[in-house]
Amino acid sequence: MEFTDEEADRLKSHFSNANRNIFVITTPNQADRGALMSRYSRSTKSMRRVFLDEFLNNPDRGEKFYERVLMEYGDDSVAELGTAQVAMEGLSNVATQEIADRRIGLSFLEKSSRYVSWAAKESGRYKYYRGSDVMESRHEKAYQEACDLSFDTYVESLQPAFEYLTETHPVEDFPFLDSRDNTEKPFSKLAREADVRAAERAYRRAAKSMAFDLLRGLLPASTLTNLGVTGNGRAFEYLISVLRSSRLSEIQALGDGLAEELKPTMGPFVRRASEKYGTQLSEYLAGLKQVAGRWKHAAPVQSDPPDVRLVSYDSRNSALNAVVAGLLYEGSVNTFEELRRAVGNMPLQRKRDIVQSFADARKNRRQRPPRAFEMVSYVFDMTNNFGMFRDMHRHRILTLQRQPLNTRHGYHMPPELEDMSLSAGFGECMKRSAEAYEIMAEDDAETAQYVVNFAYRYRYVMRVNLRELCHLVELRTLPQGHRDYRDVAGRMYAAVRRVHPDLSAIIKFANENAYFMGRIDSEKRVEAKLMARDVAEKGAEFSEK
Repeated sequence: MEFTDEEADRLKSHFSNANRNIFVITTPNQADRGALMSRYSRSTKSMRRVFLDEFLNNPDRGEKFYERVLMEYGDDSVAELGTAQVAMEGLSNVATQEIADRRIGLSFLEKSSRYVSWAAKESGRYKYYRGSDVMESRHEKAYQEACDLSFDTYVESLQPAFEYLTETHPVEDFPFLDSRDNTEKPFSKLAREADVRAAERAYRRAAKSMAFDLLRGLLPASTLTNLGVTGNGRAFEYLISVLRSSRLSEIQALGDGLAEELKPTMGPFVRRASEKYGTQLSEYLAGLKQVAGRWKHAAPVQSDPPDVRLVSYDSRNSALNAVVAGLLYEGSVNTFEELRRAVGNMPLQRKRDIVQSFADARKNRRQRPPRAFEMVSYVFDMTNNFGMFRDMHRHRILTLQRQPLNTRHGYHMPPELEDMSLSAGFGECMKRSAEAYEIMAEDDAETAQYVVNFAYRYRYVMRVNLRELCHLVELRTLPQGHRDYRDVAGRMYAAVRRVHPDLSAIIKFANENAYFMGRIDSEKRVEAKLMARDVAEKGAEFSEK
């Protein structure tokens, strides 16, 4: 045994076990965890022995280690050995998109606009951004009036929308578990009653979700939300520098606040963001915007651009040859170029059969295609409403560039609002927001973003490889997805099928059906599980009696 009984006892507070070859580092000091892993890579000792010999009685070891490695040697990768979970509350949707632009080393969870009402007030006021850069400007009145109207319209529309949905599509239209046979069970009446209750709960949640979906376009980008961020030290250090480079005071303050809050637990990892290195990086990032501004070029603007346009892709033969060569590469001794030449001489049907065999191997959407499908990429010009963009923005393994928010590309209004007699209020809200945006943009277009509603169309460009596109399409066309991004993902899929009909076979689980109240099936599944548990428990009680 490597450790004495006394040593094993001391290790209990720092590792999940003292005698197995797989263990979790549980020592509370974040710097010690990362430093220990890095030191361990250059030692002949086991990690737990390194900890006992070098760390246990030296509480400053982690801090000093990082100070030497990061400051003297600049080995950035060791900063990835420390992680943190950070909550950021009461920030605008302008700020959240700046944070979510960071693709590597960070994961995000944001308060949902689909499942949560945004009607609540705080101290008698709606929850939207009220920073001094707006509230002490000459546009304060126009800004507040536009944001208040947006929230007023949203709040006043929620109940009519819910009532319309439940009246025109009652719960009876959505059978729950009618086919289940409970006649043989002594508690069958209980189970049938549970069916009814579960159906009603699932239906009401799905109806509320659809009402929120239809009306979220009214929310302005100033709407305050909550964001949870998990990441490593290197990613947080870069994020702090990026936030501090912003011209918007809200985002600058977030960078300062994040640096301050991470000091006690991740000080060594993020310290450089507040020193010379970080200051220079923030200045560089801010300077890039000025450089870009010098080279602005105004091309003719299409007044009604398509939602999705595939603007760049490889030729059909080139794409097919690259992917097939990639599929064969790992089982070969040839170079990739040798394989690609050989594949170029293959009959077309054989290449199709190879691709199809890999598609046939996938049994569900969670079984990702092989990396060979990353050999092919597509560039899409996108003009979608901002509310939908926020969902697409969450995809990390792609290149996405976006323009500032504005109101100049029109807005999207769900057609159901016409039947609900809510379209006039929706339209008036959009008009007032556009007026406020224009007068604010005369002084500062970046600050004017706060008044833009989620319904306004937003421009961005996306470069995505086929493997990630497969994930995006299959995820975003699920029945419970928001109708807006289901439609856009379906159009992306259709565009790829047109140009690469052979390769698109790997996108096997796209769902192109139309759904009304698409959340209801997933809600029913949740309720069915809860109901089965409750009925089983009650049945056990019945049997005991």
